[in-house]
Amino acid sequence: MTTGGDADRGADEAPSGRSAVSDVPVVPGPPRLPGLGNLPAFARDPLGFFVRLRERGDMVAWRLGPQRALFVSRPEHIGELLTGIETVFSHPELGWALKLVLGDGVVTSEGADWRRKRALVQPAVRPRQVRTYAETMAACAAEVADTWRPDRVIDVRREMLALTQRIAVRTLFGADTAGREEVIGTAMDVAQRAIGDEFRGITLFLPSWVPTPGRRRLRRAVDVIDTEVGRVTGGRRRGGGGRDDLLTRLLAARDERGMPLSDKEVRDEAVTLYIGGHETTGTTLTWAWYLLSRNPLARARLGEELERVLCGRTPQFDDLRLLPYTEQVVKETLRLYPPVWLMTGVAREGSTLGGRPVPEGTVVWSSQWSAHRDPRWFPEPDDFRPERWDTADGPVAPDHAWFPFGGGARACLGARFAMVEAVLVLAALAQRFHVDVERGEVPAKPGLTLQPGAPVRAVLRAAF
Repeated sequence: MTTGGDADRGADEAPSGRSAVSDVPVVPGPPRLPGLGNLPAFARDPLGFFVRLRERGDMVAWRLGPQRALFVSRPEHIGELLTGIETVFSHPELGWALKLVLGDGVVTSEGADWRRKRALVQPAVRPRQVRTYAETMAACAAEVADTWRPDRVIDVRREMLALTQRIAVRTLFGADTAGREEVIGTAMDVAQRAIGDEFRGITLFLPSWVPTPGRRRLRRAVDVIDTEVGRVTGGRRRGGGGRDDLLTRLLAARDERGMPLSDKEVRDEAVTLYIGGHETTGTTLTWAWYLLSRNPLARARLGEELERVLCGRTPQFDDLRLLPYTEQVVKETLRLYPPVWLMTGVAREGSTLGGRPVPEGTVVWSSQWSAHRDPRWFPEPDDFRPERWDTADGPVAPDHAWFPFGGGARACLGARFAMVEAVLVLAALAQRFHVDVERGEVPAKPGLTLQPGAPVRAVLRAAF
């Protein structure tokens, strides 16, 4: 076993003391295993591993298997990483499973191909377009509230994912998937689990041709996804005009040469938007109910705002500016339980970070989970305090201390969509029900997104 002290001196870490280039030293990470590096410790507890790295220093050298890695914790370094993707750092290899599911969409593509696709997809999720989807978001939430009854016990995660799945399908495909939502949703769930399992395990380093049971399940799920998206896309191309959903906007998009997206490109972007609009928001809402249930004063303040502003009616887009505390609840939930919990980039030749050269090929990591719970930027970081997002007295934290949607040119295109959806859904449901989570502590389980590591069961109570 090596300790990471002198074994890779000069490549991984700086000599003892501070560098003349940067006043932030690169310190060695935890002890490593030959060939595996820190992979076992990372795989056992990725979230705790990142916190321990942060506690060692602001730049920490470690190894993920054979990969040289650098973990950064200061907001200015995180900002350099996020804004440097495509220029200073390369987009990382994201694994066979993620590539199979997302194809060559805007998340996985690079360079000129990425710039073309981002320009084609971005108009579909601009703020003025999100406004047109807000009615569907609120209506779907109201439909769920109509089925809830006081004293009923629910699986919160299942309810929230079913709701955001319905919203994603309706805003993306319109009515073309009526009756097929469960088929699509089940296949997507299999795909997302496979991505998370691969990322945490040794299969991340296996060649794509190596068969495993998980990979066979994933291929079957992707076949279902391809069939369903292809069926809807084909029907729409044959004459389904007059729609105002995301698929219509993707089909109508043209690049600077007047060329549309191909069927394969439409498929890749549709799947990317589906995952971004379903899994992440459903997970955020699950954690929001969990946190509100454990913090009755916050729940009471939320209820007061909703009663005063909405007076029992379904919230609409124009209500968003009148619901600042509701938005603060969502932001604080994203701080404590960010669905996307890590960001990476690969150093190119000549890359620097914080004024310090970074060896080519080094994978630079940052973690929302670790940064969002750093007491330097967020006092009492483990406490749920939505009011900390009241910006009347100035910025809450430094730029890039809170980055649930990433940052820079590769920031999440659906960030506005996700925030509007989360606020409207929370408002529509919380004005009518308390969701009292039964169990105590619910651990976080990192996969493709940060999921509850145990069932979140709750009793519904009438709000008023």
